[in-house]
Amino acid sequence: MIENKEPVRTKDGYIKIKVKELIKWNEPNGEGCLVSDKITKEGYKIGYMYREKPDDGRPDSGWRFMAGNESDEYNNNPDNTHVFAVNTICNYDPDIVPYIHSPIGSVYIRIDENNFELDDRSKPIYITKQNI
Repeated sequence: MIENKEPVRTKDGYIKIKVKELIKWNEPNGEGCLVSDKITKEGYKIGYMYREKPDDGRPDSGWRFMAGNESDEYNNNPDNTHVFAVNTICNYDPDIVPYIHSPIGSVYIRIDENNFELDDRSKPIYITKQNI
């Protein structure tokens, strides 16, 4: 029987992970991204990600990462989203690494345990937990 172990957490409630350099980020506006707490605190893999025009005057990559099971109410609460470095989020979910240098306007959904495809709104998001 496999026992589900509660992950180690930081004092702020984030799942503690070892961060190693998985990507080189040299894009001009910075490496910040917005991330749902469903990923960093609840342990879901990224299910939906999109890259919009970065916010001016901030170290913003334009990337936004969600599990894909957030409600509108959840998304409308700013306390449920936080800024992280893109490389840190790649460590939470390395499946996103091949897509991370995609251009502004890119939108991807997870289609199975390890793969994404461009979202044409014809398929559901595959929701799954991290193996932390």
